[in-house]
Amino acid sequence: MKKVLNLFDLSQKVNYKTEILAGLTVAMTMIPESLSFAILAGFPPLMGLYASFIAGLVTAIFGGRPGMISGGAGATVIVLIALMKSNGLEFVFAAVILAGVFQLLIGIFKLGKFIRLVPHPVMFGFVNGLAIIIFMSQIDQFKTLVNGEMVWLTGTPMLIMIALVALTIAIVVLLPKITKAVPSSLVAIIVIFVLVYFLGIETKTVKDIASVSGGFPPFSIPNIPFTWETLKLIAPYSMIMAAVGLTEGLLTLNLVDEITETKGNGNRECIAQGGSNILNGFFFGMGGCPMIAQTLVNLSAGSRARLSGIVASLTILVIVLFGAPIIEQLPMAALVGVMIMVAIGTFEWVSLKIFNKVPKKDVFLVIIVALITVILHNLALAVLVGVILSALFFAWESAKRIRAKKYIDDEGVKHYEIYGPLFFASTTVFMEKFDVQNDPEEIVIDFKESRVSDMSAIEALNVVTQRYHKVGKKVVLRHLSKDCIRLLKNAEAIIDVNIIEDPTYKLVTDKNE
Repeated sequence: MKKVLNLFDLSQKVNYKTEILAGLTVAMTMIPESLSFAILAGFPPLMGLYASFIAGLVTAIFGGRPGMISGGAGATVIVLIALMKSNGLEFVFAAVILAGVFQLLIGIFKLGKFIRLVPHPVMFGFVNGLAIIIFMSQIDQFKTLVNGEMVWLTGTPMLIMIALVALTIAIVVLLPKITKAVPSSLVAIIVIFVLVYFLGIETKTVKDIASVSGGFPPFSIPNIPFTWETLKLIAPYSMIMAAVGLTEGLLTLNLVDEITETKGNGNRECIAQGGSNILNGFFFGMGGCPMIAQTLVNLSAGSRARLSGIVASLTILVIVLFGAPIIEQLPMAALVGVMIMVAIGTFEWVSLKIFNKVPKKDVFLVIIVALITVILHNLALAVLVGVILSALFFAWESAKRIRAKKYIDDEGVKHYEIYGPLFFASTTVFMEKFDVQNDPEEIVIDFKESRVSDMSAIEALNVVTQRYHKVGKKVVLRHLSKDCIRLLKNAEAIIDVNIIEDPTYKLVTDKNE
């Protein structure tokens, strides 16, 4: 029983009022975004709400940490637009299910830890790019549909929209200075709704985007041919969707860890995401992942437990079943104002202050990752490019660090004490350190302050020892770790030298992962 209580965080001290109000606020901000992305992808609008209900509930209960909010996110939906246009809705459901299976396997095999490979500058770029996307997506709400084309609002409608958005922002900013008893975002939404409703103000509402009324998510098995050709068709979409979802999810988890100064479980989050997407595919959902904007709304409203996510998802279901007529009257201006403040809060402003205090390569990483995120809306690609560039920068810097201290001992043996890692990028500089023709009959290459890291390093050792062998000189390798020796033994065919084993190095592992 205690484990069940822990699952819902009910065995701990939970501020129920804060959690419930935060959940209601999150639900209000999720509805228009989920509807917008569903319509953008050509899906039935309710698919977005069903995705937010299913993903939100499953991950709130079983996800990697309290405080995170999942739903029908555009980051994953954008991946499926091409499949929708070419093959239709049933193939989309199948792709969502397969993406969930991939995510489930990643969590089961504990591969979520690889998010640690994402450097901090890449995180800054990702978050900043996402903040810009959130802000830019709100600009479309200042447009209206005329003769099948989106055009800017003009005159009084534009002035009303601007005024209501400004009032929303003012409430969100100023109310916490007076009281933090209720989330300022929820108060702003209610105040704007009351003003518009009772004063009869004509402005854009949720109903102008789509209807939000419906029934329980219907169960169905995707009506597709279960063939190898089908698998080849949907697998690329599923893999990309899984990668995008996990990338955004695990980065969001890290961000929440920093904000709350607690630690989540990446592998558990992968399993929860996978399970939610499998259910989405069978229950008319468009799939989803953690939503950083709504997560930040949740945290800013004071939530620190799982209850708010459960409340948000159930609220969305109740609205679909019973509350659609009321929710459809919510002014879009209120939701836009809340999301603009979320975008401002999401942006890492500190990254601008440190631009002249950090290495230029880190500044470049922040900018390039942000640009890819904004221009391509491909979060996985942006992070992947950032990680690859960071790895290349690291390799270049490490390659320049390798050096050798040289001396001849009393017995006439020349010693080369190597400093810095020996790997593919540093092999050329390493081989240039040796003076084969002028060295004495015996030399010692000491790796006490170095490390033989890969096959390129072994080949470099082979080249050096062969050069000495050709002129009849002896080479001894000293202070190699066990894993280095294992690499050398695996390469016996290309290298044969006198090895002296000394230190033992062990890898740091995380028993919780």
